[in-house]
Amino acid sequence: MSDTKLHALKARLHLAEKVARAGGAKALEYFHQRDALVVETKYDLQDVVSHADRDVEQMIDKQIREQFPEDGFLGEEYGLQEGNSGYTWVVDPIDGTSPFLNGMPNWCVSIAVLHEGIPVIGVIYAPYYEECYVAALGQGATLNGCRLQVDPSRTLQNHVTGFGANSHVSPTEVGNILAALLEAGGNFIRIGSGALMLAWVAAGRVVGYYEPYMHAWDCLAGYCLVKEAGGWYHPFNTEGDRLLKGAQVLAVAPGAQTDLKRIAGI
Repeated sequence: MSDTKLHALKARLHLAEKVARAGGAKALEYFHQRDALVVETKYDLQDVVSHADRDVEQMIDKQIREQFPEDGFLGEEYGLQEGNSGYTWVVDPIDGTSPFLNGMPNWCVSIAVLHEGIPVIGVIYAPYYEECYVAALGQGATLNGCRLQVDPSRTLQNHVTGFGANSHVSPTEVGNILAALLEAGGNFIRIGSGALMLAWVAAGRVVGYYEPYMHAWDCLAGYCLVKEAGGWYHPFNTEGDRLLKGAQVLAVAPGAQTDLKRIAGI
């Protein structure tokens, strides 16, 4: 990587962590006043959004625009704003809105930066846990400043796998996936935030994470974290309008890669 590209990467990495923490602090204020929030549904009754999501996204967008006005920006709530710098920010202001609104701590702010379609920065901040996961291409991954490295001895059979699904996936498909996972000797957990569970893959808390249908703002920051921690991820198509569509998401430590790819049909 040239000095110019490295400087551009580090400048955006610094800002990504700053706005993730600021967004998380604002979201946490709303979390403590969540009973006063007006909640709306989007795709179905399980897909919810509140003023907190929108307010946090707008704040993050504004701070990024002030420093990098030519970068693109894709947020879950307000969509894609094209840029011309080659960099695009991909933001989920509150991933895990359902846990958030129901008083559970399993939610986070997720911020990725793409360069020419590749996730080169990933920051996931979980305010309730006071945990900030940070990664950049070639720079490694950290949790609150401590280096992350997946354990190659952990497998599907001796660890636990993260799983997620939504109404885009049929109940039959969900059942088949979980049956295959259990038949292979594995076990699973689900916490309601795919982004946070991807960060947990990088941290070694789960051996992998699979979701049959997930959006870019949910997964790209976690993908960068997992790769920089020594794991593998199934590429997400970021070309053209594919960036706006859901896709299969799988990120995994090496010891469970073969098993989880087979279960996912990848």
